[in-house]
Amino acid sequence: MITPKQEKWIEHLSNETKVRIVPFDSTAEEKFQIIKNKIQSSLGAGTLVIHRGATSLGISGQDEIDIYIPVSLQDFDKTVPFLENIFGAPRSLYPLERARFVTEVDGKHIDLFLINNTSEGWLDGITFEAYLRKHPETLKAYEQLKEGMNGFSTREFYRRKIEFINDVLSKTK
Repeated sequence: MITPKQEKWIEHLSNETKVRIVPFDSTAEEKFQIIKNKIQSSLGAGTLVIHRGATSLGISGQDEIDIYIPVSLQDFDKTVPFLENIFGAPRSLYPLERARFVTEVDGKHIDLFLINNTSEGWLDGITFEAYLRKHPETLKAYEQLKEGMNGFSTREFYRRKIEFINDVLSKTK
């Protein structure tokens, strides 16, 4: 099942662009550390910078590294300009919820998300990944789902991925 908010987001995605799934990249952690150090050099060593997504789980994915900086609601707007100074303007911005920046290390695409640490998306993501780490059979099913969608449109890929995530989240309630 997909929520109306998720459906609205899915509908903005391309039905033409195709997703490419690649095997796990064993260099992802060292590339994450480079970006983490860059962020913490600017925002302070205590800044929480978290490696998430397929590369943090050690599975096939879209050939990118997902990095999250969870902040409080009151720090969200204050943090955006610091990240703009490092990575340029956000590629997408959902006010007080999420800002996505893009960079790369050695040709590897990196999506960097500034995220409100009380947002539903952040909390659901934490729950989902924790479930996958505790249930290897579900992690394997997730990887197989992604691999089976190589060449799907971006819209259909995310529709099926979100359905899978929602199904897993329903088991945690």
